[in-house]
Amino acid sequence: MANALSKIVSRKRREVEVAKLAMPMDALLERISELGRPRNFFRAAVDHGNRQSSRIIAEMKRSSPSGGVIRADFDPVAIARQYHLAGAAAISCLTDGVDFGGKLEHIHAIRDAVPLPVLRKDFIIDAYQVWESRAFGADAILLIAECLTESQIIDFQILAVELGMTTLLEVHEIESLYRVQHHVGFPHPGYALLGINNRNLRKMTTDITHSFRLAELIEDKSILVSESGIKTPSDLARLREHGINIALVGEHLLRQSDPGAALRALCA
Repeated sequence: MANALSKIVSRKRREVEVAKLAMPMDALLERISELGRPRNFFRAAVDHGNRQSSRIIAEMKRSSPSGGVIRADFDPVAIARQYHLAGAAAISCLTDGVDFGGKLEHIHAIRDAVPLPVLRKDFIIDAYQVWESRAFGADAILLIAECLTESQIIDFQILAVELGMTTLLEVHEIESLYRVQHHVGFPHPGYALLGINNRNLRKMTTDITHSFRLAELIEDKSILVSESGIKTPSDLARLREHGINIALVGEHLLRQSDPGAALRALCA
């Protein structure tokens, strides 16, 4: 595991222990009991009938370790409305505060403003965080293969399905893909997506051709999501040529004065 990722995971373990004291499981369960069913993130992202256009998961984050402050005037509700009007299929919401300027509370605020399903994007390393994600309104969760053991991935996917949430299982290294690809869709294929992170976790650089290479190893490309480094309509077209019709895009949109207009231009 890349050193930067290792440090984040160590910090996240400490944060989870603090969260468990601040909001015990009983409190999470009570919050979940008051919620309706999650929105169907999988169905929003996957369109089996149209292979000529891309589905965009538009991302929400104030900053990042590699990019610093991305948007000083960060207003997740206003941006979510722009994304929705511009045709986003779903929204990815960073909830890590230290490195990405996120908050768990942003999820409910976004869902109250727009009808799109919302992914909690964070470093999930404990089952508590899966329950926590649902309690704070998430319709889907990110699982990063480089952070987790196979048994954790299986357990967290089972729990997510029980809670009605979709999982986006993300890989970067080809070794991670070989290790986990046969777990994607367990225990129910209609609740799982496979993400390819184009960011090199050691060099912190992006290259969308990384998605092309890994896609060749995957039989069911309808569930593939290309993440990071996507900036132009030609990038989306190249992804479609390799069978990838879902893209997660954040930093490029958020650096523009009007993220909604930037999304419309990307999908033109």
